[in-house]
Amino acid sequence: MSKVRLGDVAIEVRETSKDPTGLPVIGLEHLIPGEINLTHWSDASDNTFTKLFHKGQVLFGRRRAYLKKAAVAPFDGVCSGDITVIAAQKDKLLPTLLPFIISSDDFFDFAMEKSAGSLSPRAKWAQLAEYEFDLPGLAEQHKLATLLWSVERTRKAYQDLLIQTDELVKSQFVEMFGDPVNNTKGLPVHQLSDFISFLTSGSRGWAQYYSDEGKWFITIKNVKDCIISVDDVQCIKPPHNAEADRTRLKEGDLLISITADLGRTGVVTKEIAEHGAYINQHLTCIRLDRKVLDPIYVAFFMESEAGKKQFFEKNLSSVKAGLNFDSIRTLKLLVPPLEEQERFISYVKQTDKSKLAIRQALESLEKSRNAIMKGIFG
Repeated sequence: MSKVRLGDVAIEVRETSKDPTGLPVIGLEHLIPGEINLTHWSDASDNTFTKLFHKGQVLFGRRRAYLKKAAVAPFDGVCSGDITVIAAQKDKLLPTLLPFIISSDDFFDFAMEKSAGSLSPRAKWAQLAEYEFDLPGLAEQHKLATLLWSVERTRKAYQDLLIQTDELVKSQFVEMFGDPVNNTKGLPVHQLSDFISFLTSGSRGWAQYYSDEGKWFITIKNVKDCIISVDDVQCIKPPHNAEADRTRLKEGDLLISITADLGRTGVVTKEIAEHGAYINQHLTCIRLDRKVLDPIYVAFFMESEAGKKQFFEKNLSSVKAGLNFDSIRTLKLLVPPLEEQERFISYVKQTDKSKLAIRQALESLEKSRNAIMKGIFG
């Protein structure tokens, strides 16, 4: 094991093409934070990018390195100028090990430290090349790369299992309630207003109350796929006034996004309500007549094609997405018997337990991977 600089064992690729027509296109938006495998790209023919990359090289998002964007190229293509293309010197560094070096927390920390610019900091190869790490001989590198890619494949399998579990829930919804767009089971159709007991939007201008700890401040990014995630939630210390009382969430509240990414839904859990949580102006809070409608059922209906179709049709502007209270009140939904809703929700809760076990296994695997990488590269 010897200490090396990145520039001693890898190079920046600066190859360009005068005619990139027909090549896949990679922009920064296609690099997913923390994901080493590239799964998104564009085939746009009007692309202006000319920087070439080749299969197996590493694409590093040099703008805003704190986003931790780096992936292996699965094919030849062209990419944004804000992506640094890095290739291993094969006689010194195994190409299949390079992606793990570039995606390590230690490397991203180094890249952030060396980035220049206040609004959109960028890291230059001249600085990145100075990054130092421990590197074993090629034989040991092969063993490490085999181990790390095995971990990566297992991690991807867990991620796929989560997606498949979500698809099972959607299939169960259709099995029980029919096609929600065409109402194939002839269920009663109502407007949401028939069951609303309370409707409000969140507060704007609460940045002054942001804190490192305190109550949770829920925004659109926390609401998706019928759940509310507090893994990366902003905290606030709210004021004691009527505005705060109005927007404090209660267990069972249904949240729907009304700007930007319209129609994201989630239901407030007991944990969130007991901790104390509030919403910003991009979300509505709806309290329903629980004797007729369960908010979890409504969330799944609104996330179905029938719900998404209505959000699209009710969008108030082609320039800036937005819904008002009338748009929310007039949303239509199928209303099956409450006992059928509860049977579906029981199925959802069972799958949630399975998803929790998968997420815990995934988290444990990621910790092990990071520990291995930290132990190898320092």
